[in-house]
Amino acid sequence: MPATTRTTLRRGLAAAAALPLLIGALASCGYGSEAKNDDDATKKVAAEGKKLSADTVRLGYFPNLTHATALVGDQEGILQKELGGTKLVPTTFNAGPSEIEALNAGSIDIGFIGPSPSINGYVKTKGTNLRIVGGAASGGVKLVVNPAKIKTLDDLKGKKIATPQLGNTQDVAFLNWISEKGWKVDAQSGKGDVSVVRTDNKVTPNAYSSGAIDGAWVPEPTASKLVSEGAKVLLNESDLWPDKKFVITNIIVSQKFLTAHPDVVEAFLRGSVKTNEWINANQDKAKASANAKLKALSGKALGAKVIDAAWPSIQFTNDPLASTLQTQADHAVKAGLLKQPELSGIYDLKPLNKVLKAAGQPEVSDAGLGAK
Repeated sequence: MPATTRTTLRRGLAAAAALPLLIGALASCGYGSEAKNDDDATKKVAAEGKKLSADTVRLGYFPNLTHATALVGDQEGILQKELGGTKLVPTTFNAGPSEIEALNAGSIDIGFIGPSPSINGYVKTKGTNLRIVGGAASGGVKLVVNPAKIKTLDDLKGKKIATPQLGNTQDVAFLNWISEKGWKVDAQSGKGDVSVVRTDNKVTPNAYSSGAIDGAWVPEPTASKLVSEGAKVLLNESDLWPDKKFVITNIIVSQKFLTAHPDVVEAFLRGSVKTNEWINANQDKAKASANAKLKALSGKALGAKVIDAAWPSIQFTNDPLASTLQTQADHAVKAGLLKQPELSGIYDLKPLNKVLKAAGQPEVSDAGLGAK
């Protein structure tokens, strides 16, 4: 098996790993915090625009750069403009399990989320409660290390490397990379030839500074925060994938909401497509817009050194890169973290392809995993 394909497994392992490991955490997670949108123009559009079949659409996303489509689309009012008089009500989350819980509980209707919780949420409900309706981002994950302790990939043996969460996408990716090196690590405990230390992204920079970890396999902006503190990028995960592309952020929707309000979902997807188009045509403005939204959400913007390093590694795309999701699931199974999942029907890309066709853009594939 080619190295790129085997490495691809890593994400699937994490995705699958998350099923038994992350689902148990759902009950203890909150539903997130409502994001305030004070843009007067956006409010005016919502008040005066033509209302669709729903009064509101409740959106969930993370305050991460890999969710910049949501950050920018919300900040610039692009999503709200397409929704017209149907009000966009955003809520932010810090972890995939809590967002999936909110979707399952009917607290949100649409969400931006990673591949692992997408798979977990679909499998947990036996394919009854969500659909992936679009893509948002690819890439944005790096292995960064202490250059005084680690100079080559082989130097990782015997070192302590952080991942964000047991069974999350990056965790599985790293576990799979380790297995490709021929090293042994117990997936549950993280003990073995490499010590895998599960550490929340919020505290990973402090763990690095204190010497508690020697590096981390993490998404942006955490990777670039570590680099700003002296770490070195040893590996960009994109380099391990065919065409250097892999899904990092999907757009999911409640099946119930999709059935009841297809016009709202289609309008939202027009907004996401237009947001990605604007991002890709206005990189500097988009970067500033995303950072402004992060500041509004957290009270603190990312430093220029961090966001300038992080931004170029993320590709904003409407394509959900469905084949990479399947590969990730297969890798999770290979790692023993998940039983073979039935993913047929996880995608419904008909609304997105309708939007793309109307915009004169190429349609995207569901890799044979589309709803009938």
